[in-house]
Amino acid sequence: MRVFVSLVLFVLTAFTTAGAQAGHDISITIKGYEQQELYLAYHLGDKQYIRDTVKVQADGTFHFKGEGVLEGGVYLVVMAPDNDFFQILVDDKNQQFSVVTQKDNSAEHMSFTGSEDNSLFYSYLGFINSRRPEAERLGKAISDASGAEKSALQKEQEALNSSVIDFQRKLVADHPKTLTAAIIRANLPFDTPDFEGTEDEIQRQRWRYTQQHYFDNVDLGDVRMLRTPFLFQRVDYFINKLQVQHPDTMALAVDYILERMKPAEESFKFFLVHYLNEYAKSKIVGMDAAYVHLVDKYYRTGVASWTEEESLKKILESADKLKPLLIGKTAPNIEMRKKDGSKVSLHEVDSDYTILYFWRYDCGHCKESTPFMKAFYEKFKDKGVKLFAVCTKFTDEIEGCWEYVDENGIQDWLHTVDPYHQSRFSKLYDIRSTPQIYVLDDKKEIISKRIGADQLEELMNRILEQKASEGVGSDK
Repeated sequence: MRVFVSLVLFVLTAFTTAGAQAGHDISITIKGYEQQELYLAYHLGDKQYIRDTVKVQADGTFHFKGEGVLEGGVYLVVMAPDNDFFQILVDDKNQQFSVVTQKDNSAEHMSFTGSEDNSLFYSYLGFINSRRPEAERLGKAISDASGAEKSALQKEQEALNSSVIDFQRKLVADHPKTLTAAIIRANLPFDTPDFEGTEDEIQRQRWRYTQQHYFDNVDLGDVRMLRTPFLFQRVDYFINKLQVQHPDTMALAVDYILERMKPAEESFKFFLVHYLNEYAKSKIVGMDAAYVHLVDKYYRTGVASWTEEESLKKILESADKLKPLLIGKTAPNIEMRKKDGSKVSLHEVDSDYTILYFWRYDCGHCKESTPFMKAFYEKFKDKGVKLFAVCTKFTDEIEGCWEYVDENGIQDWLHTVDPYHQSRFSKLYDIRSTPQIYVLDDKKEIISKRIGADQLEELMNRILEQKASEGVGSDK
């Protein structure tokens, strides 16, 4: 399977049929198409993939044929050499039909034999296309009009929209089992009630209502939806736009989606794997909590039973490393040594805020971070902030740490080393690269982590502002 990167997404598509037969056999005739090859592709996630490539037969037809059953959904028949395409709908109950069309304006010349669902779908597209000129005329006229004329035109537009929605709803009611109906229904708007209150209150109520009813018309348990051009975008919008961007909230949103996808095992698997990988590589601070949640709920419990043993082991190990370092957890204590050899532990540091900074003197990014760290500490050292710096070098390389400190005039930080790695700091904090920064509160709980040195000042200002606002009106 190879990714087909040149296809253009479109707005709608779909349909289905009855009568189960062994394998698939889809005959395509394209008048005016002179190329020797034709491709069958499908939507999956936000990409398209080639499923099959066939050569033209002696009678000028192309046959996509095989013993296996095609997964239901929207497929693309792609023509060389410019990747022009038209769509066909495939249902797992009927995969033997023929298509006749023309190379140019293929949608207008589409004819099907043996697929009532495809015929229905293109009939629907014809209806929509017949209304488009009037919709465009009204849209332009409304933008140019004003006053009573504009109001009259807007009423015409509303009447046109209502007629389209009525047609869609009747088609869905008359053909409820078809893929055409499922796709049209999925793209119907849901009714939003009128809300009362201030503008902010109304917006908040609308947002909550949209969250709760966003999938009212989408059957997430229908596996055919997985191979449509809109499902991935809809799910992603729900999780990444309609939710508060907090790892706990987003993890619960993924749970909500997966629960409704349980009847569609392939959809469930696709989206679980997708969001696990997304949170694993996320650069958003704290999003590793969502990763840990998915691992604990679905992988550690055996729900993701398709995962190979070696991969599962790595996933669980990764979550186990991240879990003690999640925001809100108490940072693991480490006992280090100062330049004079005396011991000092992280949890002994008495300060409102502690910046835990892992670095190396031969690390290019650490060198770039030094001026930012130096300026930050000068600004905040009298505001309850201490900097606990850990040079990650060992044994005979330790001397370079102290030389770098002196050369860069940063002696007033609390500098520490662990020559023989007795504290196991690199394992406890999963130090795979440097620099690494953790921001801790007075209880040594992690407030933020793995941010850039240039972000520290802005972050600390926000933390102090929040603390000040929380203190207003308190008895302390």
